[in-house]
Amino acid sequence: MFLENLLATAQQVIILYILIAVGFFADKAGLYTEKASKLNTNLLFYIITPLVIVDSFMSIDKSPENLKSFGLAAACGVVIHVIGMVLIIPFFNKTDKAQKGIYKYASMYGNCGYMALPLANAVLGPQGVFYCSAVIMVFNIFCFTHGIYIIGAQKGKFNFKKLLINPGTIGVAIGLPLYLLGVDLPHIIASPIESLAVLNTPLAMLIFGTYIAHTDLKTMLTDKNSYLVSLIKLIILPLIMVAGFRLLNIPKELAMAMSISASAPSANNTVIFAGKYNLDTGTASKTVALVSFISIITMPVMIALSAT
Repeated sequence: MFLENLLATAQQVIILYILIAVGFFADKAGLYTEKASKLNTNLLFYIITPLVIVDSFMSIDKSPENLKSFGLAAACGVVIHVIGMVLIIPFFNKTDKAQKGIYKYASMYGNCGYMALPLANAVLGPQGVFYCSAVIMVFNIFCFTHGIYIIGAQKGKFNFKKLLINPGTIGVAIGLPLYLLGVDLPHIIASPIESLAVLNTPLAMLIFGTYIAHTDLKTMLTDKNSYLVSLIKLIILPLIMVAGFRLLNIPKELAMAMSISASAPSANNTVIFAGKYNLDTGTASKTVALVSFISIITMPVMIALSAT
C-alpha cells in the first residue's frame, strides 16, 4: 500500500511538473509570456475559481446521508484550516514583507484539489473524492478570506469588502444553495460551467511555469524558509491532524481522506496570489516547487499513518 501511494503521489507531481514545463518553455519561446499570464490570472481568479466551486457542488450526489457525511467532512476541513491558522502565527514574522505572506500562505494552504483528489480516489475510491470535495469548499472560503489577508495585506492591499465578497465566497454562495435545494442545472448551463472549471489546473500550472522561467532556480535548494514551509505543511500539520482524528475517533475512511487533504503540498494559489498582489512570484514559485517535490515522500507516509 505504501509503495502504491508513493507511486500515485509521484505520478501527480510529475504531471504537475510537465504542465509547469510547458509554461516555462512557452515563455522562453515567447509564445506565452509572463505578461500574458498575468492577464490570465484575472480570468482564473474571477471567473474560473467560482465556477470550480459551483461545479464541485454539482458533482455531489444529493441524499440525506451524503449531506450528513459532507457536513462532517466540511467540519473536519474547518478544523484543518483553523489549526493551520494558529500554527503559522509564530513563523516568518521577521522575514521581508514581500515574502512573509507567501511563506505563511504556503505553510497553511494545501493543493487539496489537484493533489488530494486523485490520491483520495486511488486510495479510497469515490467516497474519498466526496470527502475531499468538502475540504475544497472550505479551502476556498478560507483562502479567499484569511488567505487574502495574510498575502494581500502585506502591501496595503487588504480590503474588508474583499474579505467578504470574493471569488471563493461567491462560488459557495451560488453552489451551496443549489446543492441544499437539490437543484439540477440544465445541461446547457452545466456543460459550460464544467468546461471552464477544468481549465483551473492546467491554466494555473502554465502561469506557474512562466513565473518559474524568470526565477533563479539555483536558489531553490538553498532557501531555508522553503524547507521550513515544507516541515510545517508536510509534516507538523498532518501529524497533528492524524493524531487529532484518531483521538476523536473519526471514521477510518473519513480520517484517511482528511489526512490526505492535510498533507497535500502548498497550493498553486500561492503563486497566483503572489502575482495578483504584486509580491515576489519567484519566491512563491520556488517554494511551491520544492514543497511539491518533497511531498512525493511525505504524503504516502502520512496516508500510511492514518490507515493504521
